[in-house]
Amino acid sequence: EAKALVEAAPAPIKEGVSKEEAEALQKDLTEAGAEVEVK
Repeated sequence: EAKALVEAAPAPIKEGVSKEEAEALQKDLTEAGAEVEVK
């Protein structure tokens, strides 16, 4: 599943979440080296 996401990048990871949850997820992913865009 992770390999499919990497090969399909850019792709939505999570949809329909609160702004707070999106910001927390963005922080975690950015710290792990990902490029993140919250829409």
